[in-house]
Amino acid sequence: MSQEKNNPDNKETRPADDEQAGQTKKTGIELSEDELKQACYEQVCPQCELLLEEREKTLRILADTENFKKRLTREKEEFCRYAVSSFIEEIIPVLDNLELALEHGSKKTACKELVQGVEMTLSLFRKTLEDNNLVQVGIPGEEFDPSIHEALIQEERDDMEHGKVCQVFQKGFVLNDRLIRPAKVTVSKKCED
Repeated sequence: MSQEKNNPDNKETRPADDEQAGQTKKTGIELSEDELKQACYEQVCPQCELLLEEREKTLRILADTENFKKRLTREKEEFCRYAVSSFIEEIIPVLDNLELALEHGSKKTACKELVQGVEMTLSLFRKTLEDNNLVQVGIPGEEFDPSIHEALIQEERDDMEHGKVCQVFQKGFVLNDRLIRPAKVTVSKKCED
């Protein structure tokens, strides 16, 4: 009954509230809720192990998020660089066929104008592929590199150094430092006495 008289709203009083109110009354200082939280934080929380653990977790999560963003950016750039690779793989045989048509047509005088049209088309086609970072590999005389060449035959040659490309059966192509198709070649070797 005595509590009901002291508490007209019929709410239970908590000892912590009474102590807080008592301390405020004793010092004569009134603190807002934000000021009280800040005071508690400055006095208690910097040494609190739970808070330190939570800060570490937060920092790890932020670092993981930043690493994830960087990885996504790298993957996006990589995707953009090589997005056309499957399309170019399908177009390379067209380039091969145009070169064959030019080679065979140039042997016949009746096809002079047709050959000229194919030459113009082939020139434009090559320029377009080069503009999209497609580089041809497999040129006679260059050093044999197993990462971009596929050796079909080794041929003894007096006129070439050992390990050079002698003949190209099929041109190879590299797109932005990625091999699209290896060049099929003949490689020179030293003559045996």
